[in-house]
Amino acid sequence: MRALSTTELLSVWERGASQPPVHRALTLLAAACPESPPDSLADLSIGRRDERLIALRELTFGAEFTGLANCPACDEKIELSFHASDLRLGKELEPPAEFDLQLAEHRLRFRLPTSADLLTVNSREQLLERCLSNGHGNLPETVLATVIETMSRADPLADIQLALRCASCGHQWEAPFDIVAFFWSEISAAARGLLREVHTLASAYGWAESEILALSPARRRYYLELVNA
Repeated sequence: MRALSTTELLSVWERGASQPPVHRALTLLAAACPESPPDSLADLSIGRRDERLIALRELTFGAEFTGLANCPACDEKIELSFHASDLRLGKELEPPAEFDLQLAEHRLRFRLPTSADLLTVNSREQLLERCLSNGHGNLPETVLATVIETMSRADPLADIQLALRCASCGHQWEAPFDIVAFFWSEISAAARGLLREVHTLASAYGWAESEILALSPARRRYYLELVNA
C-alpha cells in the first residue's frame, strides 16, 4: 500500500464521485494497492477492508482525525479529535476464514461479510443467506442474533463506535464512525482544493495541469503566494 499522489487523488475522486460507498471504498484501495487484484480487495471482510482504509488515510492525510458531532441531548456541536491507533485499540484480531457453531440443534457454518456481498444484496436477510453456507431458512431469530454477534466480535473494525461526551451538558453516548464516509469527505475537499490551485496557476502562468500537479506542495503554495501578492 502507498499514499495517494495528487494525480491519483484526483483520479480517484473523479471516478468515485458518482459511486455508492462500497464502490468508493474499493476504488480507493485499488488505487493504493495496485499489487492486489480487485477481486481480492472485494473479498476482504468489511473490518479488514476498513483497517486498510484507515492505514491509507494515515499515509495520505496523517494519523490525527478531527471532526464535529451534535450532542443528541442538547444539540450542541462538539469537536472530535482522535488518533488512528484509537480506532484499532483492542481490535487487532485475525478472524478465521469460516466459523463453525453449534447452537442448540442447529449446526452452522458461516463466514464474515465482504464488500462483494454488500454489492450483491439488498437486505440483512440476503446478506446472511450469502454468508451462511447452509442457509438460514427457518432459523430462529435468537440463533441469527448469535450469528450476527459472533460476526461483530470477530470483525470489530466493521462497526466502530466512538465514545463521546458533551462538554456543555455532560451527556455521554456512542456514535458510529464510518471510515469510508469520513475519508471520502476529505478526499473530495482535497480534490476541489487541488483543482482551485490548478485553475489559479494555469490562469497566471499558462501551465498545464500535469505540470502544476508535478510540483511539490511547498512549491505550489509559494507560487500561489506570488500570484495572490
